[in-house]
Amino acid sequence: MKFICVGYLNAAKMDALSKEKVDALMRECQPHLETFYGSGRVVIDAGLDRGPKRLRRTNGQVAAADVPATDARGTPGSVFLIEARDMEEAIRVASLHPTVQVAAGERLGWEIDIYPVHSFKGNS
Repeated sequence: MKFICVGYLNAAKMDALSKEKVDALMRECQPHLETFYGSGRVVIDAGLDRGPKRLRRTNGQVAAADVPATDARGTPGSVFLIEARDMEEAIRVASLHPTVQVAAGERLGWEIDIYPVHSFKGNS
C-alpha cells in the first residue's frame, strides 16, 4: 500500500533563521535522511520551494492563483511517497524522516501528515 506524506513547517520561524543556522540544520537532517532512505520504503521524496499556485474551477473556467502565505496549517516543505503494509508501518517509516527526528523541528513547526493512497498511476 502507498502513503503520501506531507511535511509542514512554520515559514516565519524558518525565515527568521540565519543562512548559517539553516545550513547547520540541514546538515543535522542528513543522517536522518540516510536512515529514512535506507528503510527501502521511500518511493520518492521531494523538497518543495515556496510560491505554489492553486488551481480552481470557477464559473466554468480554470483559474490559477497564489496560495496564501499565511496558512494556519503551515507551509508544506516536503512531500514523500512511501510503500508500507499498513498505516502502522507507514507511521514507523515516516517517523524516520528528519521532520520529526531533528529536535529543532519542534520549535520550527515541523510536522507530517500521512495519507493512505487509494489509487496510483506511476512507474512503481
